[in-house]
Amino acid sequence: MLEEMAVCRSGMEETMNYSIIGYIIGWVLNLEAGLMVPALVTALIYREKAGWAFLLAMLLCLLIGLPLTVRKPKNRIFYTKEGFVTVALCWIAMSIMGALPFWFSGEIPSLIDAIFETVSGFTTTGASILNDVEALSKCMLFWRSFTHWVGGMGVLVFLLAVLPMVGGSQMNLMKAESPGPTVSRLVPKVKSTAKILYEIYIGMTVLEIILLLLGGMPVFDALTTAFGTAGTGGFGIKNDSIAGYSVYIQVVVTIFMILFGVNFNIYYLILIGKIRQSTKNEEVRWYFGIIGAAILLITFDIYHLYGSVGKAVQQSAFQVATIITTTGYSTTDFNLWPQASRTILVILMFVGACAGSTGGGIKVSRLLILFKTVKKELHQFLHPRNVTKVKIDGKTVEHEVVRQTNVFLVAYVMIFAISVLLISIDEKDLITNFTAVAATFNNIGPGLELVGPASNFSIFSNPVKMVLTFDMLAGRLEIFPMLLLFVRDTWRKF
Repeated sequence: MLEEMAVCRSGMEETMNYSIIGYIIGWVLNLEAGLMVPALVTALIYREKAGWAFLLAMLLCLLIGLPLTVRKPKNRIFYTKEGFVTVALCWIAMSIMGALPFWFSGEIPSLIDAIFETVSGFTTTGASILNDVEALSKCMLFWRSFTHWVGGMGVLVFLLAVLPMVGGSQMNLMKAESPGPTVSRLVPKVKSTAKILYEIYIGMTVLEIILLLLGGMPVFDALTTAFGTAGTGGFGIKNDSIAGYSVYIQVVVTIFMILFGVNFNIYYLILIGKIRQSTKNEEVRWYFGIIGAAILLITFDIYHLYGSVGKAVQQSAFQVATIITTTGYSTTDFNLWPQASRTILVILMFVGACAGSTGGGIKVSRLLILFKTVKKELHQFLHPRNVTKVKIDGKTVEHEVVRQTNVFLVAYVMIFAISVLLISIDEKDLITNFTAVAATFNNIGPGLELVGPASNFSIFSNPVKMVLTFDMLAGRLEIFPMLLLFVRDTWRKF
């Protein structure tokens, strides 16, 4: 731990290691070319001409990526600064190149719209500019949903699992891409941790696909729906999202949305037999408690709309799950629900899922730390001489984690407020603007009013779409990697 802290501190005194940044970006682009292969195969299966757009995009990825990876950098050490900047630049490059098939094929004629849709995919947001999703070819629908699955666990985490990277602190890449106030190793080696995370991720995805197939869902639909659920993204392949499928399928999706919102460390503990330890996790208990309370309150509020307790519970459970996990699927237009239910859903937009999951939002763990910090300060006012510490799961939360959480909240509020102000240039109503930012910054997808589940983001101008695109990236990468790109000292030689 002390050695890692020393590495991080010394990194701020070093010149930016541009060679390792370029090397990793190159590998990300090479990997992206490979990730387009399933979409190309889909085009061949359905005999769609749009497949050529993937061939061209793959070629461009390799033309840029291969030269960057031919020679390994002499200095392969990267510190906190390189880690955060690399992650931000990789996600930007990946999003631009991933948008090219949509643009080349003409299925999304505007490059800004194509980038917005792709960023929404990779960041697992699910906000769309498409008025008719079903008009897209099968290969484009596949790629659109597959971006959710790729972005859910993180492409850099995947690289750590397969690339033999040495020197420096590999945790700096994982910290910059993984959601939550802290990131811990499951096992001593970072590479092994990344492999375990992806094994769990793939296993849960396959299980959901099997259950969806057992419910009579077509193979293509099961694959794309599972991709969106696993990444907690929410791109549907139907204009009515999940509403047209059976109750069984909706229940399966509800369950898996909630499961993918749980910290993956819990699944690892269960797999190695530490079930009792996994049940004691405070964040997970609060996560399920919030879900249960929200379902109960909304069911009571919307019962009169459905006339059946079972139907009201099923609908409220689906919408609570899709919002708190920031997935974004829908089975009904909750924009038409009573004000109390809509307010609860807006609150859940900010709560988000657990740290270490594929979900977005502020995260339950951060809110726990903030709540306990306030409680500690109030106790300190009453008993000034007492020394109290913030504890979670019986362990003291380090002061650095509390400080970072407080700073995160300040940065979060600032970016949120500025974004709402900037997008107001389009003269949309306040609820639309507020929930549009909430939906993109928290990587949810649908908001309320003009960006409700029955609408989309095509109503905004290109400048506003660019603001919301930044919000999606900032929200997925936990703000600071994106902000560091605009700090002059990031690029200055010391």
